[in-house]
Amino acid sequence: MLKWLPVKMVDKILLILARCTLGDLEKYGIKRPRMGPIELKNALGKTPVLDVGASHEIKSGKIQIVPGIKKFSRGRVELVNGTNLEIDSVILATGYCRNVPSWLKVRNLQEESNEGKLGLYAVGFSRRGLFGASCDTIRVSQHIAKIWNQETNQSLCHTFL
Repeated sequence: MLKWLPVKMVDKILLILARCTLGDLEKYGIKRPRMGPIELKNALGKTPVLDVGASHEIKSGKIQIVPGIKKFSRGRVELVNGTNLEIDSVILATGYCRNVPSWLKVRNLQEESNEGKLGLYAVGFSRRGLFGASCDTIRVSQHIAKIWNQETNQSLCHTFL
């Protein structure tokens, strides 16, 4: 479309299509940038990405968008607004900005999250782009499955002893 139309026009078309496809996500806590997707990419080098499977889970309430996180503890998270939540997992959608180690107070996020130390796994910080994030995701899911299998088998053994 950019061959025949100006960026602002293409952005308007893309935003209309996104709204028709995904609906109004702001009511679920996802704020849309002021710029259109192409203008945003051109101006700031940022590419807006939203998995349609995740948007369905957000709309159904299975995934909850919350304000900033103040503190993690086992099975709980304290939000900046003072709310405490019991959690199964947390997905930090930080985009491509690598500022997580600074506010998480971790020197080497990839090293310290290796093998899930402290219950923390890092995906996408290997500096290998989407391929690296994919490899990280596979590694993390395999490790979680291994731990789950060990804990499940161990608890079954104890039950029968």
